[in-house]
Amino acid sequence: MDRPETRLENVNARITAAAKLARRTDPITLIAVSKTHSAEAIRPLIAAGQRVFGENRVQEAQAKWPALREARPDIALHLVGQLQSNKADEAVSLFDCIHSLDRSSLVAALARAMDKAGRQVPCFVQVNIGAEEQKGGCAIAELPALLAEARAADLPLAGLMCVPPFGIEPAPFFALLGKLADDNGLAGLSMGMSDDFETAITLGATHVRVGSALFGARE
Repeated sequence: MDRPETRLENVNARITAAAKLARRTDPITLIAVSKTHSAEAIRPLIAAGQRVFGENRVQEAQAKWPALREARPDIALHLVGQLQSNKADEAVSLFDCIHSLDRSSLVAALARAMDKAGRQVPCFVQVNIGAEEQKGGCAIAELPALLAEARAADLPLAGLMCVPPFGIEPAPFFALLGKLADDNGLAGLSMGMSDDFETAITLGATHVRVGSALFGARE
């Protein structure tokens, strides 16, 4: 059970089962969250067919991924952690999708960076779904205004992202994110991690961010 390819098979089987339970036939993207894991730990998953990976930090991704992607140019890299405005240029050149758009200053920085790079990178707007002070994300009340700014800046919006409060049943938070996406005309839902991705899928997740179930405990 401990081999990376076995873990990948197992997670994919669980995704398929959850989708079947929810009577879904639309695609669900598995993002293998490789933050803190070495290139050596990542390679077996690439060899087993995984093509979408997630990193938390621009700097860490810059150190690991150029060499890995040279061998497999079809890999898509998603930024799933917080992004500082001063790292927008690097993020736009390195990542294929950003999951943590959460404030006006970042809308402006990303719009400038995409314009400069001549590259459109889809963005999920991160919502602070549990109104937790220590967490990133846009407040629910401020979401319509932030989405209007992002649309005015021509940022390609992929959907909404959330991280529910730890240790509480996540289903109501996933359901709320789905309703917010519907209300705002967005199709993508980036929600669900190793402990709760099946619940997220039954509530409409289009992208699940799975780390420990694929890589084991962090190094």
